[in-house]
Amino acid sequence: MLDPAASPRIEVTVHNGTDVVRHVKSVRLSGAVLALTFFSYDTTVPFEVPGRQSVTRAFALDVSQLGGQATGLLPTTLEVLDANRDVIGSARAVGDVRGSMWSVYGLFGLAMAVLTVLAWTGVLLALARRRLPAGRWGRAARFLPAGVGSGLVAVIALSVLRVVVPSPGVGVGLVLGTAGVVFALGCLTRHPDADDLPPEPAGGSPDLPPADPEATQRIPRPLPGRVA
Repeated sequence: MLDPAASPRIEVTVHNGTDVVRHVKSVRLSGAVLALTFFSYDTTVPFEVPGRQSVTRAFALDVSQLGGQATGLLPTTLEVLDANRDVIGSARAVGDVRGSMWSVYGLFGLAMAVLTVLAWTGVLLALARRRLPAGRWGRAARFLPAGVGSGLVAVIALSVLRVVVPSPGVGVGLVLGTAGVVFALGCLTRHPDADDLPPEPAGGSPDLPPADPEATQRIPRPLPGRVA
């Protein structure tokens, strides 16, 4: 658990599988969702790891600013860096961040929720006013932004509520799945001018007017002629 009101104690064990001494300069703790990093902390912890040996170091991490950066369950990565800031080892874990709903991560979720509501409002109004494209794929494409936004909101909400960890596989799968369902719903919407098409007649060609039964009665009969 990462509580901004406390200084969590981090213990790192580094194993050197080579014959060369590795020089560790710092340790980095970061949290990211859908390839977006929401917090990152570097702590200087210099030590050496001899070849074919393991070294364990423990240190207190100052996360007092974490409350304004994230909240909820986030995929967390712990990286060990050398003097050139190159990563020489890493480990993944789940961070339970006890931050504020008004943090950067929380505000990002609220912004996505507002944009998603606007997207749904726009496409549903266009559907009600029959202003969607006539083509089936064009109508589905108009629904797609609302589907993607719904997936992103679901990922962030489940993370903030501490229900599901938004790992890369879960996050991408949920966004793509939601977008696919909404895209299919867009394909199933009716043609915007379907109700305005004239009904097809029961028989005969639709381009020809119906026969008038009285017209045959008004045909003039030929006068009798004289036969020579």
